[in-house]
Amino acid sequence: MECDCFSLRMRSPPPSFRGIFFLPSCPIQSPSLKFFKKPQTISRNFQFSIRLKSLSCALDAIESNPTGHWAFGDAQNLPVRLQDGFQKTPSKLSSPNRPNSTPGNKIPETVEKKRIWRGLDFDSKGRLRQYSGMLRTCASKGDLNEGKAIHGQVIKSGINPDSHLWNSLVNVYAKCGSANYACKVFGEIPERDVVSWTALITGFVAEGYGSGAVNLFCEMRREGVEANEFTYATALKACSMCLDLEFGKQVHAEAIKVGDFSDLFVGSALVDLYAKCGEMVLAERVFLCMPKQNAVSWNALLNGFAQMGDAEKVLNLFCRMTGSEINFSKFTLSTVLKGCANSGNLRAGQIVHSLAIRIGCELDEFISCCLVDMYSKCGLAGDALKVFVRIEDPDVVSWSAIITCLDQKGQSREAAEVFKRMRHSGVIPNQFTLASLVSAATDLGDLYYGESIHACVCKYGFEYDNTVCNALVTMYMKIGSVQDGCRVFEATTNRDLISWNALLSGFHDNETCDTGLRIFNQMLAEGFNPNMYTFISILRSCSSLSDVDLGKQVHAQIVKNSLDGNDFVGTALVDMYAKNRFLEDAETIFNRLIKRDLFAWTVIVAGYAQDGQGEKAVKCFIQMQREGVKPNEFTLASSLSGCSRIATLDSGRQLHSMAIKAGQSGDMFVASALVDMYAKCGCVEDAEVVFDGLVSRDTVSWNTIICGYSQHGQGGKALKAFEAMLDEGTVPDEVTFIGVLSACSHMGLIEEGKKHFNSLSKIYGITPTIEHYACMVDILGRAGKFHEVESFIEEMKLTSNVLIWETVLGACKMHGNIEFGERAAMKLFELEPEIDSNYILLSNMFAAKGMWDDVTNVRALMSTRGVKKEPGCSWVEVNGQVHVFLSHDGSHPKIREIHLKLQDLHQKLMSVGYTPNTDHVLHNVSDREKQELLFYHSERLALAFALLSTSTRKTIRIFKNLRICGDCHDFMKSISEITNQELVVRDINCFHHFKNGSCSCQNFW
Repeated sequence: MECDCFSLRMRSPPPSFRGIFFLPSCPIQSPSLKFFKKPQTISRNFQFSIRLKSLSCALDAIESNPTGHWAFGDAQNLPVRLQDGFQKTPSKLSSPNRPNSTPGNKIPETVEKKRIWRGLDFDSKGRLRQYSGMLRTCASKGDLNEGKAIHGQVIKSGINPDSHLWNSLVNVYAKCGSANYACKVFGEIPERDVVSWTALITGFVAEGYGSGAVNLFCEMRREGVEANEFTYATALKACSMCLDLEFGKQVHAEAIKVGDFSDLFVGSALVDLYAKCGEMVLAERVFLCMPKQNAVSWNALLNGFAQMGDAEKVLNLFCRMTGSEINFSKFTLSTVLKGCANSGNLRAGQIVHSLAIRIGCELDEFISCCLVDMYSKCGLAGDALKVFVRIEDPDVVSWSAIITCLDQKGQSREAAEVFKRMRHSGVIPNQFTLASLVSAATDLGDLYYGESIHACVCKYGFEYDNTVCNALVTMYMKIGSVQDGCRVFEATTNRDLISWNALLSGFHDNETCDTGLRIFNQMLAEGFNPNMYTFISILRSCSSLSDVDLGKQVHAQIVKNSLDGNDFVGTALVDMYAKNRFLEDAETIFNRLIKRDLFAWTVIVAGYAQDGQGEKAVKCFIQMQREGVKPNEFTLASSLSGCSRIATLDSGRQLHSMAIKAGQSGDMFVASALVDMYAKCGCVEDAEVVFDGLVSRDTVSWNTIICGYSQHGQGGKALKAFEAMLDEGTVPDEVTFIGVLSACSHMGLIEEGKKHFNSLSKIYGITPTIEHYACMVDILGRAGKFHEVESFIEEMKLTSNVLIWETVLGACKMHGNIEFGERAAMKLFELEPEIDSNYILLSNMFAAKGMWDDVTNVRALMSTRGVKKEPGCSWVEVNGQVHVFLSHDGSHPKIREIHLKLQDLHQKLMSVGYTPNTDHVLHNVSDREKQELLFYHSERLALAFALLSTSTRKTIRIFKNLRICGDCHDFMKSISEITNQELVVRDINCFHHFKNGSCSCQNFW
């Protein structure tokens, strides 16, 4: 007789199994299922219904091994077989942990026979009762081998089993985890009653075959067998296992109809069914309708609300439970802890922890694992670790929970150390453990460690798990190993949207962002709908590409997908528009954000600062503080950059104090921004103090101080700083040499400038940029070496660059080289005809030489081309407020007092021998008119107002949009001497520090 073995690894019996027993298939999903159809005639012609052959096989088995201690690992190794078709028993039934399952535990044959078979000389009924009792004992102990031995003896004795013995046989096989043997016995029962059906259904449920159990219940009802309360409870359990809500409702309806709804087991099973299917309203309604609740029903309801994340409801129910007569167990506490973990309710979790201590189950492994999970999800890695270390033998769930917690709290090294201990303990990691470790490797930025975890993934067979693969792709992309990330992605067999998003995350930089767009198009072509993470990635690619048109298309897709109201996507849009200098669009989207977090504020502040709108950047920062958002180091650095651009020293100092208070002044970004802010606001000494206070210095911080010294005319300090930078082992970059060459230019160090320029490519392997070439032109031009300038321009093929010719024109103006200056100006008129400063500079050169006809021609050319001169403008900050002045400006509220102050200063200067230098007035007017024009230049108005408004001798800092004229330069030097007042004027070229009648530029600007 042959019969295929039923695999216990399956969750529902296969069609071949149903064919063995001729049980018609009953699809549980069909809403047309009817319980009360007329019973059908079932054929008894089973493959094993030839009982004589069955008896013969079983007798052979008993005689060959009367103790029944077989090893069920491999059919070929069995000495005999119960039936020809029993070729393999699931491996878990031969576990060495089961009693009497290994050869080393064999009981002497004679003792065993006496123990099993003593007293079997009763009459037939007594023997039947004895067999049934022994089988019941085997079922309670889970001893399958002994149950088989008894079954064999029953067959050998030739006794005709009654219904109770048949049911006992089904029951012992079902409860010992052998559903296939239970089915075989069940198939031979002549009269199957509700008890035998219930026993078989219970066996299927115990083995996890929910769908199979439902099918059996359907077949039972078709045969006309009425269910009892135990059958209903078991069938409902099967429905909850396979989440078959609709069939469960039908069972519920029948239970009500036959009056079994009030049964405690049926009620508890219904609560469990509805809770696991997420129908908490129905679960609670059934629970309240139960005449009496037990711990099972309470736990089922609590577990349902815990899975829904309704911690408040879980706690309320738990309080009600503690107030009732029901004693809660560790399983109840674990359910409540699950609810606290899912909702992040730390306070409630701590209360439950105290209850666990109170009832003495704190050290229980199951409770401890739940506590680790709760503290982990509530973000208390320290408390989770304290609980974890007290677990004697943590399982993989506990190890995974603590590793995930440490990873999520940014303690990646600690997570790696815990994994090391886990491996030493012999616990094998699962996919969740490995995914968290890959994430930890990502945060560490350690490619070598990440590759070693990847090797573990392959070793433990999780290389095709989607969660692990996605984590690996993300890790390789963020660490910068893009090719490895692409290889993992290509090997992923079941890609989902997370896989595509992980791949996209590696293509944000300037070199690969176009690849990101191709990946995005491919993803759309394969039918994936982008989510917010997809759009955030692709918007970053648009920012790197500086492609606002593409960004607008993505914006349209975002609106189409109804994600324009998402604050994270909105922030990415603000960033994209801001980096493409579309600040109005960025501001519009920013104002629509429902919740403007720190990142959103930082993006808009940085956008304004980078676009040169420093005033708006500072205003945004102030508004951010009013809304209660605390800045981080990037917000502070961006705001300081805004202060640098508009030279608002008071605001910069406030930000400095804020950075000190927040403990962020030592941050590299903030410190470099502070050095830059003080330098550009004219406080190079304060910049130097901040720089000297840095614990560690990178290339950016060195560049900032070197360029700061150069802008303030302190070329010697700039070159010394460069030497110190090299001594510290910091490698210079392109920006470093711009500062160094500018220092050489201001100091007139031609040979040293050439040496540093040549070292760019020869020593440091840096390809010179146009700014470096311009610096060399400036060095030669300021020294009046115009032949070398021309040769350098021709040799380096710089004839079509605007910056080069602007530098040449400035040098020609300084030295009065009309011929070369006119050629440079004509070149500029071709390259950038709309820039007014080029026309003005050429006009001033002609005017200085008295070539008024040429001046007229240049100004006529400006008028023809529609080019207007930018008016001279100066501003000064007094008491935290910026005051702006134009030349001959009469709009200031204190203009009368300003004019009187200027007259007073002029008289004092005249008394010490000052005479206005009218050569700097570039208009063909009388000398008196020229003196009047000089008298009301914007920087003089700003100076007079500052002297009127400040009582202390604080340094006055004035900023001008154009180059300061020679007479105003002399005027400032004289004022600093007669008033003993230090003045700082920043014009378009550099900073001028006036003190005791001299200037830091040494009249070379």
